[in-house]
Amino acid sequence: MAFDSDRVTTLTFDSYSTLVDVDAAENALAERVENPEPVSKLWRARSLEYTFVANHTDSYQPFYEMNRDALQYALSAHDADISEDERDEILAVYHELDVFDDVRDGIERLRDGGYDCYVLSNGNPEMLDSMVEHADIGDLLADTISADEIETFKPDAELYRHAAGRTGTPIEEIAHVTAGWFDVQGAKHAGMQGVWVNRKAAPWEPFGEEPDLSIRSFYELADELGV
Repeated sequence: MAFDSDRVTTLTFDSYSTLVDVDAAENALAERVENPEPVSKLWRARSLEYTFVANHTDSYQPFYEMNRDALQYALSAHDADISEDERDEILAVYHELDVFDDVRDGIERLRDGGYDCYVLSNGNPEMLDSMVEHADIGDLLADTISADEIETFKPDAELYRHAAGRTGTPIEEIAHVTAGWFDVQGAKHAGMQGVWVNRKAAPWEPFGEEPDLSIRSFYELADELGV
């Protein structure tokens, strides 16, 4: 299905890997772990897997706690012997991840072009507050919407429908912008258009629906929307 720019009135943006670079967390690991790359990859993968399982087992906990448990597992799996205090210091980098270069200017173009811009994230409110402050985009956003508000994670359709209600926008008029393939498919399943931010020139998944639009930067989205 081709992207329909005329249909879009509101934009929602994922946070981690879309606005800010979770790979930066590897730097914090490198200071304490001999081989940080596999630990970092397992940490991120487990963090998402825990959210998927929680949706189906009524075992919700705030994303910061999910992330903590996933980090602990990744450290244990790689026999990294560090203290809980050191683990929590690594975890705290999620409050100050590096923002991608195109984010502020790109969202500003979209906002100035007449689009209401929101963050829609698994992150709990405290994480989102610090992310928005560190990324210096608070003045460009209409609001942030957290999975914590309904205790349901992506890609459950309920969260995207909740976002539509919070923005006061018919769901078919929302384009959700994300680096997560499962997030694209979740948004599309719920009735939004899905915009995939493919910063690393990765192949799309052979499973499930394709995105309505693939972009390398927010500037390409602004161009597509004519702003």
